[in-house]
Order: sequence, then C-alpha cells, then structure tokens
Amino acid sequence: MPLLRNLLALVIALVAGAVVNLSLVALGPSVFPPPAGVDVTDPAKLADSVHLFQPRHFVFPWLAHAAGSLVGAFLVHLLAASRRWPLAWGVGGFGFAGGLMAASMIPAPAWFIALDLLGAYMPMAWLGGRLAERVRPSAAVPGA
Repeated sequence: MPLLRNLLALVIALVAGAVVNLSLVALGPSVFPPPAGVDVTDPAKLADSVHLFQPRHFVFPWLAHAAGSLVGAFLVHLLAASRRWPLAWGVGGFGFAGGLMAASMIPAPAWFIALDLLGAYMPMAWLGGRLAERVRPSAAVPGA
C-alpha cells in the first residue's frame, strides 16, 4: 500500500513542519521583542509600524519558514514508500504557497519577502531530501 504510506508520510511531514514553523514564530518575540508600542496582533497597526522593525526581527520568521520546510521535506523523504523527491518538493511548494499568501497579508519589507520566498522553502526542501538520503541511503534509489 505505497499510496497510503505516501499519504500518511505527507500528512506527518506537513504537520511536523507546521509545528516547527509555529514554534519558532512563537519563540521569536521572546528573543527579539517587537519595537516598543507596536501591536503585532492588529494587521493594520502592524502595517503602519513595520518601518520600525529591524532586520533582527525577521530572523525568526525566516528560520521558522526554512526549518518547517526542511523538517517536512526530510520526514516525507524518509517515510515515503515511493516518489520521495516529488513529495519533498511538494512540501516545499506547500510552504512556498503559504509564504506567498502571508506576503500578501502580513506587511514586510520587500527584501525579506524576496529572501523568504527564494531562500526558505524550495532550497530547504532540497536540503531536507538530501539529508534524508544520508540517513536512509536506500531513499536515494532513482525513482524511489
């Protein structure tokens, strides 16, 4: 039942990636508190004060997106019965789609959006797949 195993691997990978992502996003403000007086819970107020944010405030959002894709792609590549690379790329693509939606809803500087979309999702999906191949060499079999 490779299809069922692949589907289960994909669900596990997406959930694990989301947990990693959300955990790092939640941790970020305790490491780099937002500027004084900024209300990050109100998108309109956040948009008005995004100019107060420094590059350090974007470290954890980027790490969250990158680590979520990395962990998700690693797990799906490791756990899937077949089609490991397409599933790993799918996890990265899922994250990328979420990043596009977030970029349209959450105000951020253009440099961060570009860095996030180009450097966090698909490159980390590739890295996650490569790491899984090292952990489980049979996962590197072409067509697997």
